[in-house]
Amino acid sequence: MSSIPPDNVGRSQWPAAGTLERDLILTDADFARIRQLIYERAGIVLAEHKREMVYSRLAKRLRHHGMTHFSDYVARLERQPAAREWEAFTNALTTNLTAFFREAHHFPLLASHIASKPGPVRIWSAAASTGEEPYSIAMTLLETLGPRASESRVVATDIDTDALERARAAIYPMEQVRKLDESRVKRFFLKGSGERIGLARVRPEVAAMVEFDSFNLLAPDWSIKGPFDAIFCRNVMIYFDKKTQAKILSRFAPLLKPDGLLFAGHSENFSYISEAFRLRGQTVYVLAPRN
Repeated sequence: MSSIPPDNVGRSQWPAAGTLERDLILTDADFARIRQLIYERAGIVLAEHKREMVYSRLAKRLRHHGMTHFSDYVARLERQPAAREWEAFTNALTTNLTAFFREAHHFPLLASHIASKPGPVRIWSAAASTGEEPYSIAMTLLETLGPRASESRVVATDIDTDALERARAAIYPMEQVRKLDESRVKRFFLKGSGERIGLARVRPEVAAMVEFDSFNLLAPDWSIKGPFDAIFCRNVMIYFDKKTQAKILSRFAPLLKPDGLLFAGHSENFSYISEAFRLRGQTVYVLAPRN
């Protein structure tokens, strides 16, 4: 992508005039400030190559407010630190990529871990997104524990309030649900008809096991209470720097039961970040022995 000469205040606009028309002005300084704000607010590290993503995702917010310069939008945020617009800003820059039983090897491990648990099981899905992960956990509990599963709970949190609203609705495209085994589709979903054809809803007995709440892993004080038999924090740490990862891991540790499991994403490695956990295998961690 070509660039244009600096403007009269020494900041370059982006992108250059060419085949792609842009009606909003995003300068180097604007992009740098947006990267800093989302890091401070949510711990998300935006790389330099995410500039186009920032433009496309925040463009709706600027147009909603009748703005043409990202500098005006950033100034609005900074003037109003408690404004609801911060929620929209964070939602726009949060990536939601998930699926039912994603990283499928984790769920048999979870089933084996909870099978002999005598009392109610509690599991935290710390990056619940649009709900596929916590509902997959709830289905695993039902398959493993049978009637006892109704006493168990999945605490599902995410910083993206728009994603949580979709998760609470528990309605998904049938093409997404069809990727599951037919036995699971029949047991855990209701197929839509009429205006709802092509959609599927998670059955009420599954949805009742999941409690959704907005939660920021960077919050100075965590309202969430343990202990948990397992914590799923998958494919979210990759958006944080090592310092932030270490801080979050240190706060996970006291929330886990002594034999609890921490499930990570396939591209995440916590072994060299925190002394609180040791790798059990297959991106699953346990608490490290205390000296």
